[in-house]
Amino acid sequence: MDVQLLIEYGWVLIVLVGLEGILAADNALVLAIMVKHLPEDKRKKALFYGLVGAFILRFGSLFIISFLVDVWQVQALGAAYLLFISAKHLIEKVKNGSSHEEEEEREEAEGERGKGFWMTVLKVELADLAFAVDSILAAVALAVALPETDLPSIGSLDGAQFAVILAGGMIGIIIMRFAANVFVKLLKSRPGLEIAAFVIVGWVGIKLVVSTLAHPNIQILDEHFAHSTVWKVIFYSVLVIIAALGWFLSSKKETDEE
Repeated sequence: MDVQLLIEYGWVLIVLVGLEGILAADNALVLAIMVKHLPEDKRKKALFYGLVGAFILRFGSLFIISFLVDVWQVQALGAAYLLFISAKHLIEKVKNGSSHEEEEEREEAEGERGKGFWMTVLKVELADLAFAVDSILAAVALAVALPETDLPSIGSLDGAQFAVILAGGMIGIIIMRFAANVFVKLLKSRPGLEIAAFVIVGWVGIKLVVSTLAHPNIQILDEHFAHSTVWKVIFYSVLVIIAALGWFLSSKKETDEE
């Protein structure tokens, strides 16, 4: 890879790590709520099984999507899904002022159903599946517009594109397992970052919409536009603006330890 390619791939990886970090913190908090009723030893086992499941599901999702990514119907479904989860989360935030504490209360209010160890593990794995699809779709949408390299293709993805998506996904799992507490504290002190993260997910969905409309079988947009420098500048400029607004417009709150 030449220097320009390294910069482009490195930038996308940095964006993925930041987005994965915020989403992984949110996911880790959900998983913690799911297993908190278990005794400590079983809680650790449930989270360990969840971690193993997360690796398997992300690998599986990535390999499946890598072979289908050039199918415009799959791109359209992926765009619709990302826009849906973004809109759903943001509407809930505006409508209910939903916080993690409220989520925890709702979990507790569900009663004693599904409190057994293996039922909890099943719920954790289903949550992992949803998180894996979210993560991989967002990563694919960011990576497919990257320039192709001489590395062998995997499915419909260039080898380097596949590697960036894989690295982002694995880093997301590592963050969810080992660094989630740091991101949870960050989200508590800067709650606007969570909103910004889901706005970014929606913006990435828009990126998939552009890719779909520029697909050779659709060509509502010029097929070269999705890979053009103009679109890349627009996309990443808006992405940085969203992230910056999420940081600077979020009133800093004191954490419990302070």
